[in-house]
Amino acid sequence: MISHQVRVHPSAARLPREEQLAWKLASVATGTQDAVGLDPDAAAMAANRVVDNAAVAVASLLRRPVAVARAQALPHTSAPGASVFGAPPGTRVSPEWAAWANGTAVRELDFHDTYLAADYSHPGDNIPPLLAVAQHTGRSGADLLRGIVAAYEVHVALVKGICLHEHRIDHVAHLSAATACGLGALLRLPTKTVCQAVQQAVHTTTATRQSRKGEISSWKAFAPAFAGKAAIEAVDRAMRGEGSPSPVYEGEDGFLAWMLGGPGASYTVTLPEPGEPRRAILDTYTKEHSAEYQAQAVIDLARRLREKTGPLERVRSVVLRTSHHTHHVIGSGSGDPQKYDPTASRETLDHSVPYIFAVALEDGVWHHERSYAPERARRPETVALWRKVSTVEDPKWTRRYHDPDPARRAFGGRAVITLDDGTVIEDELAVADAHPAGARPFDRAGYTAKFRTLAEGRVAPEAQDRFLDAAAGLAGLDAYGLDALFPAVGTEAVGAYDAGLPGGLF
Repeated sequence: MISHQVRVHPSAARLPREEQLAWKLASVATGTQDAVGLDPDAAAMAANRVVDNAAVAVASLLRRPVAVARAQALPHTSAPGASVFGAPPGTRVSPEWAAWANGTAVRELDFHDTYLAADYSHPGDNIPPLLAVAQHTGRSGADLLRGIVAAYEVHVALVKGICLHEHRIDHVAHLSAATACGLGALLRLPTKTVCQAVQQAVHTTTATRQSRKGEISSWKAFAPAFAGKAAIEAVDRAMRGEGSPSPVYEGEDGFLAWMLGGPGASYTVTLPEPGEPRRAILDTYTKEHSAEYQAQAVIDLARRLREKTGPLERVRSVVLRTSHHTHHVIGSGSGDPQKYDPTASRETLDHSVPYIFAVALEDGVWHHERSYAPERARRPETVALWRKVSTVEDPKWTRRYHDPDPARRAFGGRAVITLDDGTVIEDELAVADAHPAGARPFDRAGYTAKFRTLAEGRVAPEAQDRFLDAAAGLAGLDAYGLDALFPAVGTEAVGAYDAGLPGGLF
């Protein structure tokens, strides 16, 4: 691995193109090996994430933001085009609109993969735009694999090296750069073309974190889909010879100088050497539960504590000792009263660890729909327990969150429950059960089971089998075979739901 120092340079310095971060990211993409030379574990994990994405997309088809994105996409028919989850068989739309619809479907339930380091990320958000462009351009499963592995490599490197959230910049800025790189690898574009696309994508998708603050709206699901759509459009323009704001990261009026740490800031981004295996996807992990990743271990911990607490009306207080990130983003340290509001949106509740802990403690299970139902959130005994839950930052857990040793890194915390007689019950969990270092790490069987659970009632068993067979053989699929990565769903219910939406421009 090579560590690259990234800092602001004045325009007069004329920073050489090869020394700019966008060029170095593009070089990782264009230097990614052919699928036959990819690390076999990385390639297998990429196929797992295709399954994971399809599972959560199918489960979200009858949710309003997903239906709206689909309704916006379907008028943009195209040949050859790309498929849309939930659309009638044979439907094809322009790839950027397919990426918009499918990216929203994948993101809506907050239920797919994650990587947490200096910043946050959901690297599975790269897959919908890559798959759409692969279909539209007639690429193979091997080409798609190459693009996915390259996108994850760049995404993880940026998330490790450059923190966005401390400057209240949304994490999709890293996503758009990674997607542009993945598309470059998929299409075998020249490094100079990918570099220009990266810069365009970053410039057009830099936004504030207000989309994940206070009363969180459906834009949380749309934001990564917008980044994927923007990356496709940036690649298209770059392929036509158009330039971009340059250097987008290091320029004196650029990303680092005005959006992040300022003119004196310096960042270290570590990237693989030429010919080094691309294995960053193996550092990422998916979710067993439909909630913000930092709540995954909390759900598992609450389920374990259920056996020790007795009647929950006896609970006087619950304090979750956890990391800075968890306390300030999804905990009481956020200062968001909406995190304790029984009428809050689902998007707000899945970013409220006090709510999540209370419901998991009461129910002992977590469900992507039932656990967020309005009647569930407004249950009086739940509200009473919920408002007894608070979080505090514990330096120990903050250190472990950032520990460079994966074996020590932790995203959980310690729960301290005080009962009405003063009895204190404590327990802690460092990582979720499904984490690679957890009690039940997800393997291919885990991804398969997650897909079958979420597809039940939406996808017939034989169609489930066809999809899973296609995903398992992803490297050998031809261009037509990519169609099989969209499991056939009963479109009658989808069509009926879509018909009830208000109209728009398209």
